[in-house]
Amino acid sequence: MEPAVYPRRVNFAQLLFPDFSLIACGWLLCRYTPLDRRVWDQVESLVYYFLFPVLLFHSIVRSPLDFNATSHLMTAGVGVGLAGIALAYALPHLPVLRKHIDRRDHAASAQVAFRFNSFVCLALADRVAGPPGLLMIAVLIGVCVPLMNIAAVWPMARHGESGFARQLLRNPLIIATVTGLVVNLLGVRVPDWLAPTLTRIGAASLALGLMAAGAGMQFATLARGKTLAVSVLTIRHLLLPLIAWGLALALRLDAGQAAVLMTFSAVPTASSAYVLAARMGYNAPYVAGLVTLSTLLGVLSLPFALSLMS
Repeated sequence: MEPAVYPRRVNFAQLLFPDFSLIACGWLLCRYTPLDRRVWDQVESLVYYFLFPVLLFHSIVRSPLDFNATSHLMTAGVGVGLAGIALAYALPHLPVLRKHIDRRDHAASAQVAFRFNSFVCLALADRVAGPPGLLMIAVLIGVCVPLMNIAAVWPMARHGESGFARQLLRNPLIIATVTGLVVNLLGVRVPDWLAPTLTRIGAASLALGLMAAGAGMQFATLARGKTLAVSVLTIRHLLLPLIAWGLALALRLDAGQAAVLMTFSAVPTASSAYVLAARMGYNAPYVAGLVTLSTLLGVLSLPFALSLMS
């Protein structure tokens, strides 16, 4: 295997174009057709309560998690995730930034800094590290998705004073990811006859989630929160790749594991960030704008992250 060769063959703009085009479609449909906010409110509920949970569950259970063979990679991935969470949580407390950051907007958008687009990770893993890359990224998804979903809910539950434990127990994304991890560790596999249905539900969740983000997008809200937007996107697309690079060197990851870790650290944020903010009653249009910008910035951050391996 020669993992160092693969990154040069990846056209990141072409890979991320479907995500961006679906966001644009949602924005156009909501504003220029009868498919207005009344329709998209129902779409958000469908995605949040059914489609996304099925996607997350299936993503985790479809590949065995080999923790022994990937212990260093798992440590590095958790390290990247915890660093992103810590940096995002710290933003309202930094002396220079705290005067320019709205605490409620921060509660909703902190997740943009550390969550990741699982579909883009899966699409890139094989290209940057060959077939073993899919198993490596499955480990990172299985370990990091529950951690990051919990971290995404915490600021909103705390700021809204709605009870953190109660929000965790009721959050369908967290229920799905924890259940998927337990099922995977128990060695239970999805029957072959059911897998195509789950795959199609996952594809529908991605498409409708991105279109719902576009339908809810209002760029004017980004103009009012520029400091926060720049801060969370800098963490997501600049600082996390640098942290991942340092961890790859410190833990002496092999070339394939390093390529997967660098990809994991630089992909766009999760499209479900918008749906989560909307369902919990926060500034969803602002988060939708951040998801869109993150998708565009992924075209720059992915080549940057993989170039650090050189």
